[in-house]
Parts: sequence; C-alpha cells; structure tokens
Amino acid sequence: MGPLHVQPMNFLSDTTAPAHPKLLEAMTAANDGFAPSYGADPISARVEARLKEVFETDLKLVFTHSGTAANALALSVLCPPHGAIICHDEAHIHRDERGAPEFFTGGAKLLPLKGEHAKIDVALLDDTLNQWPQDFVHTPPPRVLSLSNLNESGCAYSVDELAARIGPAKAKGLKIHIDGARFANALVSTGANPADLSWRAGADSLCLGATKNGALGAEAVILFPSAMVQFEALQIRQKRGGHMAAKMRFVAAQFDAWLADDLWLGLARHANAMARDLGKGLSQHGDVELAHPTDGNEVFVSLSDADAQRLQAAGVGFYRWPDGSARFVTSWCTRKEDVDAALVALQQA
Repeated sequence: MGPLHVQPMNFLSDTTAPAHPKLLEAMTAANDGFAPSYGADPISARVEARLKEVFETDLKLVFTHSGTAANALALSVLCPPHGAIICHDEAHIHRDERGAPEFFTGGAKLLPLKGEHAKIDVALLDDTLNQWPQDFVHTPPPRVLSLSNLNESGCAYSVDELAARIGPAKAKGLKIHIDGARFANALVSTGANPADLSWRAGADSLCLGATKNGALGAEAVILFPSAMVQFEALQIRQKRGGHMAAKMRFVAAQFDAWLADDLWLGLARHANAMARDLGKGLSQHGDVELAHPTDGNEVFVSLSDADAQRLQAAGVGFYRWPDGSARFVTSWCTRKEDVDAALVALQQA
C-alpha cells in the first residue's frame, strides 16, 4: 500500500480522515474467493467471538454502514411506538439524525433533557422519570434512556456518572441504549474496561462505532444478554430497513482488523493525545477558553471572529458549533506537526 496522504491542519471531523491502511488491507484479503452472504461468513463470526472476549459476556450483533442506522435500529427494538426515549438535548439521535429514531421505532417520542457539557442532569432526569409515568394512558411512557459516550460536547461519562443516571432509569423499568460512535475514545479517556462502561453499567444495547476511528464505514449494533431476546426483531428491522448488506464480510473485515491487537484503542489513544495537546495550546492563547473538558478527541473553545477567520485563512479546518464555540476534532492520523502548526497560526493571528 502506498503512502498515506493526510490533509494538513484538518480538524473538521474524524469522519473526514482516511481509513486506516490495515483495515483496507483486511477488506482486500476478504475479497479473495467466495463467502456466505448477509453476515453468515466466517469473518463476521470471528468478530462476534472477539467482541464476546472484549466485553467479557455473551452478545449478539448486526453490522451497519452508518451510526444513524445503528442507533435507529437499536432503539427500534428497545422502544415501542407508543413509548418515549430520554436523551440529552444535544444528542446525535435528537439533533443530527433527521428523525431516524422516530421513523424506525414507528413513532416513539424523544424526550430531550438539558445538562452541562452535554451530560444529562441527574436531578432533571429524576424529575422527568417522575413526571412521565409508565401507567398514564395519555402520556408516552419513557421506555429507553439513551446516553452518548463520548457525548456531543466531547465529554466522557465515567462508570460512576453512568451509574448515577442508569440506576434511576433501571428502577423505573427503562432499557438503556449507548451511542458509542466514539466509544473507544471514551474507554481510553476513562481508563475503564469495555464491560464496565457498557453492560455492567446497565446497558442493554451499545452501538459501537469504528467509522470515526479508522474504518471506511463500519458500525455494530450490540445486544447484551438482557436484550438478546430482541435479536430476531433486530435482524428483521435490519433487513426491512435496507441495512443488511449482501457482502457483509467487507464490513466485518474492518472490525476484524480494527480489534486485532487492540488497534482500535491505540488509534483512539493517539487521537485523544492530539486533542489534549491542541486544547492545551489553544487555551493558552489570549482570551481563548475551553468550552468543555477535553475528554476525548474533540476540543471546543471560545474563539473570536477575527481569530477564527485568520485560522481559516491559514488553512486550519474546524467547525463553528451551534453554541458559538469552535470545534476542533483530531483523528487517528492527526500529526503532531499539524497541531503545532495550527497553534503557531493562532499565535501569529
């Protein structure tokens, strides 16, 4: 494979990054000969077996190409059409999936809550669970609590923070969904193991994302033992929703290489380290302040219009976030020299 060409100072998103060469090589290897269709291939089976080891439990899974599909499919088997899904107001399922969860569930209502740094406020969650009862015919009963880890402000829920939110929800009979588009980044940030940050914390389903961390396009909807009874329903919805790829082995091959020798954690560790360096450097410039803690590979800072324009003129790519902050995202292939160059550009500005 030839050299990897990376656009300098691109902090727009980890989805703009190229796929890791090892994952592309795995897809090429999967292209040798014939294999059973629709996920019945040996590579898919090997990935499932590996994930059972990683999460230290039995589980079932299906693959998709996008995080939106993964979240929508998972929620469709956890929440009935007449129920409600509690999430943060900034959650991806609420702000960025164009109603896909409502569409796939057949009409379930989203109940968005506030909370600093995109973490659901515990007191507000308790209040909501009490205000929206399970047995009142006029009110959609909350049936699922959805948490993002990392969340939309780049912050990680620790094991204790998950417990503080999942505990009350479980006591009311809710199922727990975790949007893990950046789950690897949350793992290396918190130092927790995958089991403690998922099913041991009470999660019934985890959408494990690889696309933002080196894959070409690979997501997995994982059902833990508490939700495995829904596996047939999940497969049916996967098929009806058009997300059961005939040549699923090519998606599985990406996960196979991603998980091998803990590559997924190494890639996330590098992205997080680059974000820490970038966040530290940005916050040392004048009136620039961090808007949120940098727990993973996303940095949110206050940035004047003048500084923003000069950075962009220097070729530094980032997004203006709806709250007015500037979002910089590092990836598995972010180079230290690009972080340093961006900081130099800010100093010159």
